[in-house]
Amino acid sequence: MAEIFKAYDIRGIVPEELDEEKAYRIGRAFIRYLNVDRLVSGYDARLSSPALSYAFLAGTTAEGAQTTDVGLVGTSVLYFSLGAFQFPAGAMITASHNPPQYNGIKLLREKVMPLSEESGLPEVEALYRQIPSAPSGPLRVTSRDVYPEYARHVLSFIDPAAVCPMKVVMDAGNGAAGLEADATFAHLPQLTIFRLNFTPDGHFPNHGPNPELPENRNQIAAEVLRQGADLGIVWDGDGDRCYFMDNHGQFVEGYFITALLIEAILRKHPGEKVLFDPRLVWANFDQAQTFGGIPLVNRAGHSFIKARMRRENAIFGGEMSGHYYFRENFYADNGMIPALLVLELLSRRGISLSDLLQPLRQKYHISGEINVRVSDPKTLLEEVERTYADGRITHLDGLSVEYADWRFNLRSSQTEPLVRLNVEAKSECKMAEMRDQLVQRMERAQTS
Repeated sequence: MAEIFKAYDIRGIVPEELDEEKAYRIGRAFIRYLNVDRLVSGYDARLSSPALSYAFLAGTTAEGAQTTDVGLVGTSVLYFSLGAFQFPAGAMITASHNPPQYNGIKLLREKVMPLSEESGLPEVEALYRQIPSAPSGPLRVTSRDVYPEYARHVLSFIDPAAVCPMKVVMDAGNGAAGLEADATFAHLPQLTIFRLNFTPDGHFPNHGPNPELPENRNQIAAEVLRQGADLGIVWDGDGDRCYFMDNHGQFVEGYFITALLIEAILRKHPGEKVLFDPRLVWANFDQAQTFGGIPLVNRAGHSFIKARMRRENAIFGGEMSGHYYFRENFYADNGMIPALLVLELLSRRGISLSDLLQPLRQKYHISGEINVRVSDPKTLLEEVERTYADGRITHLDGLSVEYADWRFNLRSSQTEPLVRLNVEAKSECKMAEMRDQLVQRMERAQTS
């Protein structure tokens, strides 16, 4: 049996790896571990989610917990419900951006703090293995529609009246994001919205739920051009990651969206701390310094970002993977707030998204993340570090090496024998040269 307990959540193929019997036992173990008497839960648009949710809640009920069920929602909505209504625990049935045959469970404690391999998940797993399957009795569940309150919350991050009329293509990918987008953008009637795939459908019939893959962005890129839109916005399967297409239908790297969000937030709140991961950093350092903020680099991963933001009281955290975190959103990531902030920033600057991005794209030349499967990632990282020992080396998250005109980050995957490379440089030529040099070394490690 494949291991369903991962670094940050529970996830597997349904029903071979994760089924209703296991969901029931996880529900019981979760409540037994936290020793709480109530929780809030939700589920995404996957075909298996309602049944897994029912089984999980049968387990929580068996342990004596009363559940408030917010129904079919994006993960961002579940985070809001947990934080805003001060529940001591929360659970989201979702496999995020994984293919349709997967599903999973995100477990959270009070104040939207996630259980992970470093805090809580091993204990839940140990209890889960001790709990026998048993018939479930009647559920103790109360349903609640939180979308109106959620919309008011995310809209509080901007001045809605400052948003200018624009044409926007939005792609919810047949996930849960369409429901929260409709609830949110109904309050911005000045926008002309072209909706793609807003009907939740766990078959994901039009494209996969992971917008990081180029083939899953072809539809929105074409529609931006066809409509002559000002921008496109696309969400992943559970709506907690947000991606953008500019007015030319070109994908905007999450690195540059992080930089724009740093500007948007520091214009409102100068002097605050902002976090970002070490894969690509120069643009974020410069943006933070330009707009009067304090930049902090932190290991990638939502549990690490959230914990550091709490310690530092940071107002914002951004990852190039499309996760954006906000202090006033219970330090949690959210897929609607970045869309609203970018729309407001475009309106205040009075220029197109491509023009807003031009200075960043011209100054910071990036490779995009390159993934290579190698036989021994640890040995590869050690060899690369010896080769580039004359650079400034840090080990915050994998290996980062910096020179005056270029830098790179090389890190191992937590779950498979992959290494992930990101290169940035002051010129396109330098970036391409060093990218190719490092990729050749990585490819040699495939067979060595």
